[in-house]
Amino acid sequence: MRLFMAALLTETNTFAPIPTGREAFFGNRFHRTGGSLAEPVWGNIPLIEWRRMAEAAQIEVVESITANAQPGGTTVRAVYEELRGMILEDLRAAGPVDIVLLNLHGAMVAEGHDDCESDLVAHVRRMVGPDVVIGVELDLHCHLDEALLANADLVVIYKEYPHTDMAERGRELFELALRAARREIRPVMAMRDLRMIHMWHTPVEPMKSFVADMQAAEGKGGLLSLSFAHGFPWGDVPHVGARMLAVTDGDAALAEATARAWGERLWAMREATRKRFDTVDQALDIALAAPSGTTVIAETSDNAGGGAPSDCTAVLRRMLERGVKDAAIGIFWDPVAVSFCREAGPGAAMPLRLGGKCGPMSGDPLDLSVRVHAVAEQAFQSGLSGGRAAMGPAAWIEAEGIHIILATERQQCFHPDAFTGLGCRLEDKRIVVVKSSQHFYAGFAPIAREVRYCAAEAGILRDFAAIPYRRFDRPYWPRVENP
Repeated sequence: MRLFMAALLTETNTFAPIPTGREAFFGNRFHRTGGSLAEPVWGNIPLIEWRRMAEAAQIEVVESITANAQPGGTTVRAVYEELRGMILEDLRAAGPVDIVLLNLHGAMVAEGHDDCESDLVAHVRRMVGPDVVIGVELDLHCHLDEALLANADLVVIYKEYPHTDMAERGRELFELALRAARREIRPVMAMRDLRMIHMWHTPVEPMKSFVADMQAAEGKGGLLSLSFAHGFPWGDVPHVGARMLAVTDGDAALAEATARAWGERLWAMREATRKRFDTVDQALDIALAAPSGTTVIAETSDNAGGGAPSDCTAVLRRMLERGVKDAAIGIFWDPVAVSFCREAGPGAAMPLRLGGKCGPMSGDPLDLSVRVHAVAEQAFQSGLSGGRAAMGPAAWIEAEGIHIILATERQQCFHPDAFTGLGCRLEDKRIVVVKSSQHFYAGFAPIAREVRYCAAEAGILRDFAAIPYRRFDRPYWPRVENP
């Protein structure tokens, strides 16, 4: 038996001003083959699992590209088609295979391609024919549509946000694909459109129990897999929005009924899961009123993982205006500021213009007097599902009692070691602001007295009812109370 596998991932914010081009993929730990043999990062974690499991089952592995780009604006058409071409070229050269496993995001949009994942899988299906098992692992912030389900045999989606379960879902997909290839099961998929656009945090109730119950239901009564595709709100494509996906063993009616029932359960929870964001001042007021401990504030509107520039100055500006001390904020994407800090060196006191470089989403730049505490030629932080995330050359600076982490690679803040790795302690900070929406939670919740989520006026729009869609025109909650 032979397995072909590849990875191609990015999450497209069609409102973002940052083009996603060739360097975004090829300059970001790209592998033409052998990505599963490298250290764990966002793009290769499922491939590592697939290779390990295939070798244990004495299945031959043929590996194509591992390519992933930081979330940003629309992907350049020629770049997507070049990457797609590499996968198809490698698949053609591989000859007959029994299983194709693809690690994709699900919200990749390129010029001329609203749904890169469905386009790629359709090309793969035409090449391998109807009998080869095609399995796809997706990020839960995916745009799930019928075109993908028509050409894939199996789709398995992360269950956790933050995404701590990439490896687990990879193992699940491999096991199901192998059983399908051996003709032990006959997967049938059904999807339910929930008419909802929102963000759901799975470590807290009621979503924590919802995920646990999904996992408990799998493997019983003919249900092979159950996934909740949260959707990615900032992709203006016709198929944006949340969906439930059920995979059964040869029972289309059961798949339809299961997707519908779980979708109705989620719909009934909509008010309990509605996310309300603090204004910047509200979050600061709550943090400053705390008698002790560290309040972690998520600056969700400047999350690089959602396609934001990660150089927005809105929250830092307000902290400075209010005289906040004993605080830290990061990660700012500002290669120019980092280069100045590296040139001046640790201990330097200097003027520095920070942030505000990418347009209206970034706010205005700040002119600061800073002290450089530390610089690093190559900084890293702990990433998702046991991987590492590169920050590139980085610096720790301080301005008026606020400690600021700067990086050369645009990257959201995942873990406290983004700060502590440069020497910036957090246990003595009253406030720690992280430029992230939710992936920070697993690392920062244990050190936080309280976690708050705030949205500044600049950056990613967090009012889901007000996202200015042009191409998506169907009614959805919360814009419509009952669509």
